Amino acid sequence: MLSEFLDLSDKIDRLAALAAQLRRENADLRQTNAMLDAENGMCKQKLAEAQRRVEALLEQLPDLEQGEA
Repeated sequence: MLSEFLDLSDKIDRLAALAAQLRRENADLRQTNAMLDAENGMCKQKLAEAQRRVEALLEQLPDLEQGEA
């Protein structure tokens, strides 16, 4: 009977250690996710600015149909 309690106690200890490890991993993943979200936002801003610049350049080009006529 005592050995069963010891086995159960060991399992509980392992479960508690695993839960603590998973909490740490979860916190790390949340931090990484927040950093990647910020980086993603900066990339979206850069892409939007590049798109605006390309569109502005395209508006400056002469119309090809007028040049062919």
